[in-house]
Amino acid sequence: MATPNDDPTLVPASSDASDGPNKPDGFPVGASALLSERRLHTLKHADLFGVFDQNGNILNGPGIADGLYYLDTRHLSRLSLTVCDQPPILLSATLRENNATLSCDLTNPDLEIDDGEAGRTTLSHDLLHVRRTRFLRDQTAFERVQIRNYDVEPRRIVLDIGFGADFADLFEARGTRRTRRGTLADPVVAADTVLLAYDGLDRRRRSTRLRFAPTPDRLDDRTARFELTLKPGQRALVYMEVSCDPEDAAPERDPAEAFLFSLVEARRALRLSSSRAAAIESSNEIFNEAIRRCISDIYMLVTEKPSGPYPYAGVPWYSTAFGRDAIITAIQCLWLDPTIARGVLTYLAAHQADKEDPVADAEPGKILHEVRHGEMAELGEVPFRHYYGSVDSTPLFVMLAGEYLERTGDVAAIAALWPNIERALEWIDRHGDRDGDGLVEYGRRNHEGLANQGWKDSFDSVFHADGALAEGPIALCEVQGYVYAAKRAAAAMGRRLGHNSRAAELEAAADHLRILFNTTFWLDDLGTYAIALDGQKRPCRVRSSNAGHLLYCGIVPPERAARIVSGLMGRTFFSGWGIRTIPAGEARYNPMAYHNGSVWPHDNAIIALGMARYGYKNEAARVFTGLFDASLYADLRRLPELFCGFARQRGEGPVRYPVACSPQAWAAATLPSLVQASLGLRFDPSGVAVHFDRPRLPAFLDELTLHNLSVGGARATVHLQRVDGEVALNVIDRSGPIQVVLTS
Repeated sequence: MATPNDDPTLVPASSDASDGPNKPDGFPVGASALLSERRLHTLKHADLFGVFDQNGNILNGPGIADGLYYLDTRHLSRLSLTVCDQPPILLSATLRENNATLSCDLTNPDLEIDDGEAGRTTLSHDLLHVRRTRFLRDQTAFERVQIRNYDVEPRRIVLDIGFGADFADLFEARGTRRTRRGTLADPVVAADTVLLAYDGLDRRRRSTRLRFAPTPDRLDDRTARFELTLKPGQRALVYMEVSCDPEDAAPERDPAEAFLFSLVEARRALRLSSSRAAAIESSNEIFNEAIRRCISDIYMLVTEKPSGPYPYAGVPWYSTAFGRDAIITAIQCLWLDPTIARGVLTYLAAHQADKEDPVADAEPGKILHEVRHGEMAELGEVPFRHYYGSVDSTPLFVMLAGEYLERTGDVAAIAALWPNIERALEWIDRHGDRDGDGLVEYGRRNHEGLANQGWKDSFDSVFHADGALAEGPIALCEVQGYVYAAKRAAAAMGRRLGHNSRAAELEAAADHLRILFNTTFWLDDLGTYAIALDGQKRPCRVRSSNAGHLLYCGIVPPERAARIVSGLMGRTFFSGWGIRTIPAGEARYNPMAYHNGSVWPHDNAIIALGMARYGYKNEAARVFTGLFDASLYADLRRLPELFCGFARQRGEGPVRYPVACSPQAWAAATLPSLVQASLGLRFDPSGVAVHFDRPRLPAFLDELTLHNLSVGGARATVHLQRVDGEVALNVIDRSGPIQVVLTS
């Protein structure tokens, strides 16, 4: 499960990549002013996303990566709005609950204006209201600016919209230095349109077209000016659309008509996609707000591909297809909407590696880590064009296939995927096990690739008790758990498909791995498993949240599970907001580190699901409570990618991590997956049944209603209520022959 692609630690953007174990990876996210000091708003649709400030502007300058991005290229790097040559004052900025639109309400400061025959006059503050409404659709950003005069006098207003496009590659925008760039083409300016373009070193032209309505009074390659005369109470509307790599030479609709038509389409599409999911409603209205935001973020990040829905990892840095992240998100959402899992499996199967390519860290059967479309990826300046440098995506792919079959009973889909599953299993045994010892290891084959290839892929995330970095090939503990779960899942799928002898082989291999792993990795004096074995097969004697993932995989004996759970819920691990990646007391513990002491919501969700599997529902509920409480302090109730691991203080919220992505898909899916963990929720498609295994409700939830639970073509709505420490269940609606089973 992983941080998508590289290590956004707080290191200078000019740091060099090195094979040495003490050097960071070469593509960091700088932490100057990107996300840490300003409140930013993000929008996304398909392969287009935007990062805007509170006023709806796109700032441009050193250390600022705001912009409108399409396929990893910044197509708009500057956007500003002024009224009579002055920036308006912010009243408020609101992202609609369904993430469809960003609205910014602004007003004027005291202005000296040219009022025609009256000459220069003063316009007092707060007499003009400016409302900017923006949304994204396909390859275009649409904006409507409404300006209304609340003065008792008519006013002549000059509205300027400034713009610019640097066509920076996303990696360049976030801090990676380039020695050469392509060339900017000469702008083409018409009455209401400006075309900006860039000819890349990859011999591709990338272009941005801006259209305005009404026709500006003055338009050049940097500014559109509108001269407006507004009577008292009168309003004026100005429309702008910014199209990235537009395919049509002359759009059919004018910008005003296109704005309204596309807005209706955008809202309808979001409504239709999210309607597939089961709905969650509770007695806690704040929790309801947080859950609605979770669902909205999930479906904003889901991109419809020919293979089906695919959740992009996060905005801004990871708005593309990642293997590990999408798989984990699909697992978290499987009870809500299994079509996401099917889309992920189909896409990853189509992009499964079919040959060896050391530059891409690819080997036959390996599952994708990341896809990039920008100029730097096309030229090989970054290795992520089609990159396979994750050790866990392949077993996680097989795990997801097994869980999808268990959730849906869709044997036909698994039969179609079976050749890909077999190739993934072959990779695990042949290429994943580099030294033939029965364990899966990793070591990058490309000097520019990721040094660490588990979900904690920071350069310093795998180390020994004294803080020395582990040298590879490295065998991570949780990867062995994923392989175990993958082989058991493949055995179950094989039996459903009639491959009985193959299933028996896989069951035997899983049993062998379980014994080998528990013999090799267990540290009895620490009460947990080593985070990894280094290249000399020495255990890295470090406690970590990685061990919690082993509970989810089911590879841990029950007596050891008790010790792991106890450790994870102890004060050194549990911050009060969640479980830290590395507990206090370890050599490299730092609550501000990306992977060595921070709290990741998705990490906690997987651990909680594992706790629930072993019967530790109360502990899972504590994790649930901590993360929900953290969401109370988050902007829009949105759990970020991660936050710092400082201990919870009375009356204070969690400490933000400065460059955390928000929204992030697996963070958005965390609260829904914690609902599943608390309720012990599972599905039986063959028996058309929904099971609640010893459900618990955390203290902040007295009642919970799950709408539209579907299995085997039937549906049910279920109400749960906490009564004297237990949970009572009532089916309040049913469609089809569905059973709801409560095990107390």
